[in-house]
Amino acid sequence: MQKLYSIKNSKLHGKGLFASCNIKAGTNIIEYIGVKITKAQSDKIAETQLKKAQKNREEGQVYIFTLNEKYDINGNVPYNKARLMNHSCNPNCDTDIIDDKIWIRSFKDIKKGQELTYDYGFSFDSDDFRDHVCKCGSKKCVGFIVTETDWKKLRKFLLKLANNCTKTN
Repeated sequence: MQKLYSIKNSKLHGKGLFASCNIKAGTNIIEYIGVKITKAQSDKIAETQLKKAQKNREEGQVYIFTLNEKYDINGNVPYNKARLMNHSCNPNCDTDIIDDKIWIRSFKDIKKGQELTYDYGFSFDSDDFRDHVCKCGSKKCVGFIVTETDWKKLRKFLLKLANNCTKTN
């Protein structure tokens, strides 16, 4: 099978995956692989990595992906090239779990050379959304890496915050 991506420098963040050929919608592009861990292990790793990120953004990346209710995949391993796929508020890929495997797949046709992106799907939490600033640059960007289903909650929260700031000034 032809490799559908290549690794290149990305304008979004560090390295990224780019289509090495035209890709049809509905194509499984790459499997997100790594070490299967429990939710407790996942929480501990994420907490440690986020603390590292406060000191050095490049060392504090979290590559944990939800597999199911009991387990996650820690993709912070050199053989997991899928970890290099960047987030976008206007992505061309999404994820699908098939037979306990996490696939990143195209949901629209992608032209050769385009960067492959997906929505990381972080839930909106008013306490920690600020830890996930988005710099995707798309016209749809909401400024934070929050799943599209929570954009309304985020906007409402930011509006309330802005109104509170205006009232105190």
